[in-house]
Amino acid sequence: APAKAKKIPSKGNNVELSSDGEVEEGSWEMEEEEEDEEGSSEEMVDDYGASSSEEEELLPIEKAALKQKSDRGGLSEDDSEEEEVAEEAAEEASRQKMGQEEEESPDLQLNLDIDEQFKLPTNEQPPDLHIIHQRIKGNMEVLQDFVAKREEGRTRQEYLALLRRDMAAYYSYSDFLLMKLMDIFPLPELINFLEANEVPRPVTIRTNTLKTRRRDLAQALINRGVNLDPLGKWSKTGLVIYDSSVPIGATPEYLAGHYMLQGASSLLPVMALAPQENERILDMCCAPGGKTSYIAQLMKNTGVILANDSNAERLRSVVGNLHRLGVTNAVVSNCDGRQFPKVLGGFDRVLLDAPCSGTGVISKDPAVKTNKDEKDILRCAHLQKELILSAIDSVNAASETGGYIVYCTCSITVEENEWVVDYALKKRNVRLVATGLDFGKEGFTRFKDRRFHPSLKSTRRFYPHTHNMDGFFIAKFKKFSNAIPQAQKDEEPAVEAATPSAVPDTVMEPQPKKKKLEGSKADKEQKPPQPALKKRHSLQAQRRPLKA
Repeated sequence: APAKAKKIPSKGNNVELSSDGEVEEGSWEMEEEEEDEEGSSEEMVDDYGASSSEEEELLPIEKAALKQKSDRGGLSEDDSEEEEVAEEAAEEASRQKMGQEEEESPDLQLNLDIDEQFKLPTNEQPPDLHIIHQRIKGNMEVLQDFVAKREEGRTRQEYLALLRRDMAAYYSYSDFLLMKLMDIFPLPELINFLEANEVPRPVTIRTNTLKTRRRDLAQALINRGVNLDPLGKWSKTGLVIYDSSVPIGATPEYLAGHYMLQGASSLLPVMALAPQENERILDMCCAPGGKTSYIAQLMKNTGVILANDSNAERLRSVVGNLHRLGVTNAVVSNCDGRQFPKVLGGFDRVLLDAPCSGTGVISKDPAVKTNKDEKDILRCAHLQKELILSAIDSVNAASETGGYIVYCTCSITVEENEWVVDYALKKRNVRLVATGLDFGKEGFTRFKDRRFHPSLKSTRRFYPHTHNMDGFFIAKFKKFSNAIPQAQKDEEPAVEAATPSAVPDTVMEPQPKKKKLEGSKADKEQKPPQPALKKRHSLQAQRRPLKA
């Protein structure tokens, strides 16, 4: 069939567009005749499929209105004016969209520029977190291949200073703590650590095997709408909770003492301690009682556990948890741990979960990001050195099954961990042994300009970004002699000089007795063999102190 011409009035001009694309002139009468011949339905379809540039800009509802008007017999001049108004409105809308895109484009363009080539900022920019994040990523890429990607005339220190400022702004850390973390972690791992601290750790519980089995507890909680899984191959009692339709700390099972809400990292020190049945064990800083109750269940309520804490308020939670969990072999005491060898000694094993700065549990306590400084770290390290000496002195090296001390903190700073352990190795007759944990990173044997004992490789570090648990440090000692090394008398350390309680009096008491014994032996050797002279010398020896 031959192509039929279509007429679309444009702005009052009688112009026809043919299907071949040629412009033809005509009259309104011809259009009306063609409409009569072709019929209304064909004209609607033909008109709707027209490929004019003006009609493409119209909205569908406007196109439908045009068709209806064409069916009625053509478009008047008024209709063409309305069409112009509609076109102008459509153009304004498109301009507004273009304006919005242009407003958004500078940020997008800036991000592209950052990705393509990172340059140090010349002036202080407003704290836009998105820009800072992009700048951190760009800075990291440059530092990983510094020779090839660095900007001419810029030093590595400038890039590191900018990176530290950006990370402090983006993650809300103090400059002091970030410097400490940058010393501990390589840069890519540091970013992973900071990101992991923004996410809460999974909720974990420990089955109380004094009252139930893990399989039975898991089934009971699943029936209550709890979604859970075993914690890992390394734990026989732990469960991880993904979500729950009931409050996990108020279920009938919890109130009956079938489980304890406890972080995964808190199970590790007790596993390293490996308590045996019928032993005497000291938990020097026990609150809130999670580790104490775990020790009791591993000992099957035999032997004796002395659960001590210096804070009387926190001991309330210990007593409540021990009653709820059915622990019957524990004695609770409120003493300063530094005085403990005087209070009681001769334990088979001691667990020291020392008070620390909390840099491993930032996800639980974000205030640590800004409220810790050098004094806080050194104050904690000072207290830890005192406590670890007291813990070692409280252990009986001659114990048949024990003689072990486990030292742990929820901090990742070297001053509170390797430094303290290295100090204890120098001051007491102890050596480090394997913790018995088959995962975790090795402790530092060198850190900046410090060199520690090579056996510190057997200590273990746990991080949020690698093990998905709180940051933790664990060291296990074996005591091989109850005697205190002589070096302690000759070189009195600053820590012990400031706090004489760190050196127990009970251990130091036998020293004057030894001198008396030595003196009596010397007298015996000097005595002549004659019986008459023996009596004379003995009388003189008795009289001399009286005259003095």
